[in-house]
Amino acid sequence: MFSLSSTQQYYLYSKHTDMRKSFDSLSGLVQNVMGRNPMSGEVYIFVNRRRTQVKLLHWEHGGYVMYYKRMEEGTIELPAQGGQVSWAQLVMMVEGVSMKNIQLRKRFSIQKSA
Repeated sequence: MFSLSSTQQYYLYSKHTDMRKSFDSLSGLVQNVMGRNPMSGEVYIFVNRRRTQVKLLHWEHGGYVMYYKRMEEGTIELPAQGGQVSWAQLVMMVEGVSMKNIQLRKRFSIQKSA
């Protein structure tokens, strides 16, 4: 079941990734390189060197789920900053929308207290 939404946190792996890697290898990158828990429910984004393929790794209800997309034309534009990305940025990446000169309008958000 496709279960990704704007309520989850998304993290972009900062280096290019060999798309032959599967669940165990990608979860190893999350844990050993990114220093995060791959079974936390967060979604991890991996892109190949040519930026024509993207994999999303996500843990849900007792197992890993991987989403994989290959662009037949064009490339995936990465956000300016690495690390955490928003749901909107992920959708733009996967759909091929250019993120240059995008102006986000102010929105209400609940601030979490420390």
